[in-house]
Amino acid sequence: MTKKILTGLNIVRFQHPFDQKALAALNKMPGLPLVLKKVNEYGIDRLLRMQIIGGEFRVTSQNFPKLSDAFTESCQILDLTSQPELYLFRGTGHIQTNAVGVDKPMVSANLEALEWYTHAELLFAFGCEIARIKGKYIAYQQMANVMPLLKNIVNSTTFGLGSLAAGGIEVALCNWILMSKFTCDRAGLLACQDINIAITALMKLAGLPSEYINADTIAEFQAQAREFSLISLDNLDQVTKIFSFMEYKFPWSVMRASELLKWVDSGEYEKLLQSEDVEQPADSEDNTDTEKDAEDWQFMSSW
Repeated sequence: MTKKILTGLNIVRFQHPFDQKALAALNKMPGLPLVLKKVNEYGIDRLLRMQIIGGEFRVTSQNFPKLSDAFTESCQILDLTSQPELYLFRGTGHIQTNAVGVDKPMVSANLEALEWYTHAELLFAFGCEIARIKGKYIAYQQMANVMPLLKNIVNSTTFGLGSLAAGGIEVALCNWILMSKFTCDRAGLLACQDINIAITALMKLAGLPSEYINADTIAEFQAQAREFSLISLDNLDQVTKIFSFMEYKFPWSVMRASELLKWVDSGEYEKLLQSEDVEQPADSEDNTDTEKDAEDWQFMSSW
C-alpha cells in the first residue's frame, strides 16, 4: 500500500499532551540553564558524535540496504528534508535506536533492530527518532544520558549548592523523556501507517522474539494495553511515581501501546492522516479528555 507523504508535518500537530506538560514543567526548573551551560562547556554534543563516527558502521544503500531504504522512506513520509547520517552499532541483546547531535543530527540502530525488525517495523522505529529531531528533543535527551556526570560537575563548581537543583532536574528529565515517547510513537505510526505494525514493533521492543508473535499474542497484548489504560494514577503517591518513571530507559511497551491505541480509537490519527493540511495544529477542543488525563502525570511541577 502506498503511504501518504506528510508534507510540512509539524510535530505540534501530533504532540501528546503528557509530553507538552512534562516539557513545560522541565523548562521551569530553576537550575536548568546552569546544567545546559555545562553541557555546552564540556562539548557533550561533539563527544557523542565522535563516539558514533569513531565506533559504528556508517549505513549506505550498498552495505545495509534494509536499514538505508527504511530510513530514507521514513524521512520522506515525515518530511525530514535534510536526511541525517545513519549508523549501525553492535548488538545489545535488545532492539535499540538513538538520535544524537543538536546541530547536525545522526541516527543509529543496533544489530537487533536490523535483524529482528521487518522493513515496515523499521519505519516505525525510525519515525520515533525523526520525531526527536523534528521536535528538537535531542539536547535534553543527551543531557539525561550524561546527568550522573553533570551532577558531580555542578556539585563541585557550586560548592554543593547546585546538587539539589541538578537532582530535581534529573527527575524532571526522566519524567519528560518517558512522556516524550508517546509523541515519538505517534510519529512512528504516521511513518508506518499501520497500527498492527506499530504494535508488533512495540512487542519486539519489549523482547518478544518473532516466532512468538502471532494473531493470539497480538490480540492478548492489545487487550493488556487497553486494560492498562484503565489503571488510575490517582492512587499512586508522588514518591511511587518518581521511582517508577526514573526507569525511563525501560521499554514500557504496554503503556506506550495503550496511549497509541487511545490516539487511534479517538479518530485523531486518521483525521491527521487524511488531512490536506498537516502543518496546522489540531483543534485543542478535540483533546479535552486527554489533557484532563494528563493532570495525573504532572507530579513534577512542584519539585
